[in-house]
Amino acid sequence: MSLDNVRLSQPAKDRLVRLKRTTGITQWNVLCRWALALSLKDPSTPLVKDIVADSNVEMTWKTFAGQHRDIYLALLKQRCVSDGDDPTDENVAKALTVHLHRGIGYLGGHKEMGSVDGLLRSVVAH
Repeated sequence: MSLDNVRLSQPAKDRLVRLKRTTGITQWNVLCRWALALSLKDPSTPLVKDIVADSNVEMTWKTFAGQHRDIYLALLKQRCVSDGDDPTDENVAKALTVHLHRGIGYLGGHKEMGSVDGLLRSVVAH
């Protein structure tokens, strides 16, 4: 497991397809960044630890994180430390996977997240 490529599970892809349609946000990486931020904001540990990345949605870390990849990497490393894990490459990659998928679940599970305004309200409200 590494940060070189970010790959989604089929259920995560299905949720993102619906979100792309309802929000009008067409880029996978943009929705995935929102999802990661939403999950990292939640101090609880994600319940799902093993994700099967079996969809055809895959992007490089550079595409996923964009110009702020150093910030996303630092946030993931900090989360590893906060959760009691060493910020090794493997642990950081695993944290990315579980937080990304939990965040996609959050995005897809709330009706107010069906628009860009709803996304913003949800994130800013907390």
